[in-house]
Amino acid sequence: MSARISPARIAAYEVLRRVEGGGYASDLLRSRTAALSTRDAGLASEIVFGVLRFRAQLDYLIERYSGHPAARLDREVALVLRMAIYQLRYLERVPPHAAVSEAVELIKRAHKRSAAGLVNAVLRKVDRAPVPWPDRTIELSTPAWLLASWERQFGSELAAGIARAFLKPPERYIRVPAGREDEAARLDLAPTEIPGCYRLLGGEPGQFRLQDISSQAIVPLLELRPGQSFLDVCAAPGNKTAQALETPLNAVAADNKLDKLLEIRDLDAALVVLDATRPMPFQRPFERILLDAPCSGTGTLGRNPEIKWRLKPEDLERHHRRQVAMLRQALGALAPGGRLVYSTCSLEAEENEQVVGEVLAQSAGQVRLETVMRRIPGREAGDGFFGAVLTSR
Repeated sequence: MSARISPARIAAYEVLRRVEGGGYASDLLRSRTAALSTRDAGLASEIVFGVLRFRAQLDYLIERYSGHPAARLDREVALVLRMAIYQLRYLERVPPHAAVSEAVELIKRAHKRSAAGLVNAVLRKVDRAPVPWPDRTIELSTPAWLLASWERQFGSELAAGIARAFLKPPERYIRVPAGREDEAARLDLAPTEIPGCYRLLGGEPGQFRLQDISSQAIVPLLELRPGQSFLDVCAAPGNKTAQALETPLNAVAADNKLDKLLEIRDLDAALVVLDATRPMPFQRPFERILLDAPCSGTGTLGRNPEIKWRLKPEDLERHHRRQVAMLRQALGALAPGGRLVYSTCSLEAEENEQVVGEVLAQSAGQVRLETVMRRIPGREAGDGFFGAVLTSR
């Protein structure tokens, strides 16, 4: 039976099933498509990310064409319909007959043979005619509470721009350390306003690290100088640590899991496993500290669109409590006159301004906020990022 379905669509279906179980699309696609041809891997990726980015629109279309809310259909049926409708309406080069016939075979393969007739009948109604979306949350394919949060913080126009930016595939950027420019000249690159950051216009990154432009904007806030003591509190996967080490430093890279640290053992930094919500185990303070805190990731919804469908408002309070604890402990390891950068890839005030404000209010004037950097998708290139520069008096 599966021989009648392309490997790309089988892979996309399996990845989306596992995403619903809590997995992350990028990781799952990387492992599931490793043995596929470039063409099949590309189609699988396009379907997976398209379904996740446009899920609200697709569910509205399912109800429009079938008369049944997607939430009331069997999970397998809703998933196959999302995949097929995305191909039929959003992809130019997919033959409609292939999308329809393989969707029918997919639902049989999922042991839902009784739903094959429904899937076929619904998909025969799908066309490319413009659809008047009933509200902004469906048009922008963003949960209502999250869109409302952005509107409160940034205003209606900018919030809509953020949501629209997340419906597009993110551009790719690489980090080119000083001295490797000749090697990078072989790649198809465009320079950016951040020294060492280049947009990858096509092809593969070669030996260079893929790192979003907004991520690369954080380390310069530290104003690193050769020979300084430096602590990266949440170092894995190591992109910002590697960028910091372009300046010769006495560096410590910390994280809460040994296996994550071992992946960056090639960097010139001492590795320390620690729980960053507890007092730091260091006898001497650091002149420079980076706390790129674990967060909701709402600034990365273009590359991790599954987050917007699984995140809940109450999750922000959980992140906030942990981030406050981490920032307090990190400041305790900062030398007098030192500089600490607190950053997240979140757009939410609960994880950004409110964390910094709460810690400053309890610092008895010993810590000063120097500056705040915020990058907004749709306004600036790249992911959404927040960075606050704190100095110790």
